[in-house]
Amino acid sequence: MAGILVPLAWSGTTWAQDAINLRMTTWSANEAHLAMLNEIAAGFKESHPNVTVTFEPLPFESYTTTLTTQIAGGNPPDLAWILESTAADFVNSGALAPLTDAFTKTEGYDMADVTQTATALWTKDGQLYAYPFSTSPFALFVNNDVIKAAGAKTPAELIAANEWTWDNAFATASAVGKSGKTGLVLRDFKYQVWQNMASIWNGWGATPWSADGKTCTFADPAMVDAMTAIHKAIFTDKAMPGPGEDIDFFAGNTAMTVTQISRASLLPKENAFDWDLVPLPKGPAGDYSVVGQAGVGVFAAGKNAETAVAFLAYMTNPANSQKLAQFFPPARASLLNSTTLAATNPLLSADQIENVVIKGIANGKVLPGHTNFAQIQQTVRAGLDALWVPDADVPAVLKSVCDSVSPMLAM
Repeated sequence: MAGILVPLAWSGTTWAQDAINLRMTTWSANEAHLAMLNEIAAGFKESHPNVTVTFEPLPFESYTTTLTTQIAGGNPPDLAWILESTAADFVNSGALAPLTDAFTKTEGYDMADVTQTATALWTKDGQLYAYPFSTSPFALFVNNDVIKAAGAKTPAELIAANEWTWDNAFATASAVGKSGKTGLVLRDFKYQVWQNMASIWNGWGATPWSADGKTCTFADPAMVDAMTAIHKAIFTDKAMPGPGEDIDFFAGNTAMTVTQISRASLLPKENAFDWDLVPLPKGPAGDYSVVGQAGVGVFAAGKNAETAVAFLAYMTNPANSQKLAQFFPPARASLLNSTTLAATNPLLSADQIENVVIKGIANGKVLPGHTNFAQIQQTVRAGLDALWVPDADVPAVLKSVCDSVSPMLAM
């Protein structure tokens, strides 16, 4: 990630009463998300009347590229959401201001309530550099109306029969696809964000690289089997849309989508359909969970870094963490219970909260990430392009991916 790899010095401000305008980038332009963030910013302004916080949504597909371009150009935001896939780059670069001491000194913050599991990805040498405001399990949102119209079994029926497997999920999606509607959409994938396929391939026990990050495992048998199943679902069974088809589950004409539970805010309030939220199906390797994690950090080089850290401490204190929890599963142990999550997520049933949210967070593996992830991501994406044709040789394509990316992993 060129542009953030040069260590940057802390340059916080003193508490002056001059007007301070903080800018924070996000990848969500969702009105409900922004309304909540603006409400939190208004609360901070009550005790800091000279501080204004502006939230700047950037497109998800180009978010990190746009952010690093701003940094390289000397115009970084004061705060930014950060993807789990690029956590290592940001945390190790020296670009982010340390948070632990400031948070610990903030009255009522209660750092002990923030779980070590949630903060592990964002910590270096015992110092927290970004706060994990969202640890969001991947799950399937379901449109029962579309599935029943195709004469297929709903996930709830398959779960009740102990038959909720990827084979059966693809079979339901295929029946819908062959009926003229869309079966299963892997949201935000778009044949580019390949790491989101971990929400499927982890069911086969597949990984893109070894635990130490040094060895490519794309060509291992588990990944070949997983990618073969995905390829068959797309090109043979018509269970998933093919390249170039950009379909939104929440428009109401798709059977299922794999995405994070924070997308519940997109469920339609008008022309609503009979929806459900269910865990990821069982794969050949057994039951599993996958989580996406997002942190928010403060850029140390910002002229208002100290104020930005203070705002981040306020934004993630116990009371505001509870507000965030209505969309973003929290890092605080005190909030990870069915009572609290039910109050902040009124759309979800007690069963959905327990079996999808709480169990998913407790057992989930984080999406793949690596140092120099931007370059690795592009290299793998380019290599996988050859997979997205009907007659692809899956093992050969995956071997080619490893041939290309292995030198980067070994660095």
